Amino acid sequence: MNLIRRRLLLAGLTLPAIARAQGAFPQRPVRVIIPFGPGGGSDNLARTIEVSVGRALGQTLVIETRPGAASVIGTEMVARADPDGYTVLLTDTTFTVNPGLLPRLPYDSERDFAPLSLLATGATVLLVHPGLGVKTLPEFLALVRSKPGQLSYASGGNGSGPHLAGELFKMVAAVNLVHVPYRGTGPATNDVVAGHVPVMFNGVSASRPHIDGGRLIPLAVASKARNPALPDVPTFAEAGLAAVEISSIWGVLAPARTPEPIQARLSEAFAAGVRDPALAQRLQSLGYTPVGSTGSEFAAVLRAETTRWAEVIRTANIKPD
Repeated sequence: MNLIRRRLLLAGLTLPAIARAQGAFPQRPVRVIIPFGPGGGSDNLARTIEVSVGRALGQTLVIETRPGAASVIGTEMVARADPDGYTVLLTDTTFTVNPGLLPRLPYDSERDFAPLSLLATGATVLLVHPGLGVKTLPEFLALVRSKPGQLSYASGGNGSGPHLAGELFKMVAAVNLVHVPYRGTGPATNDVVAGHVPVMFNGVSASRPHIDGGRLIPLAVASKARNPALPDVPTFAEAGLAAVEISSIWGVLAPARTPEPIQARLSEAFAAGVRDPALAQRLQSLGYTPVGSTGSEFAAVLRAETTRWAEVIRTANIKPD
């Protein structure tokens, strides 16, 4: 009898008893790190699904926003976290943009993370201030082409999703809009609502309150089909600009060395939580399209999106702030 087994028996314990006492993962709440400020698309999604995911996981989710440095601070925090499954990252398209935009990331987006699930996608919408005097995309295109370089669009910063959407639109539509970067989508939105900058691209989920309040006019959504949250707003394809297709993605990742059984448990719980039938209408009304994929499916999406945005960044010669 070896020393370890002898000590366990002296304590009145057996190896199976120790295993039962430890229990299966998870044994405590799981931290979900959002690398952006509160109230954004990632934070809203996390708080919308936290109860259903927690129910599927059998534990509470603790949501923490850790914004800064274009999401790098919160993302690095998870990359360096203990790979025990108790710290995960819920992020958006920015995760696939940063490798092509920031040459010296303190982590490797592929090597340092284990993709768990693509949670949802969401369309981007072209918005204008009512004072611009246009209500349709053709009217907007005519106005921009009549004033090349005189109209501007706001974004949350160089390399942000709304910035890339604007640059893709400029390339496809062959128009000249001036980019005005802000330090965050919130300040950018505030200035467009106030009429200081007349145009912006933004996610449907973040734009709905301003659209519903009449403070911003949606002209077109950048998706294959019309968005259920904005059924009366046409797609860019309907105006002959099918290449302007920009879907935001939201997904969850764990540190790379997280054991595979724990990865599988987390992946199943997040996928099941976001596919909860009771949540479907709520998510769609907010502009999200629930997905709930496997980890390998999400990994394939991340690779494709990273390649796509790197090409847009090179073509448009986008530089970080």
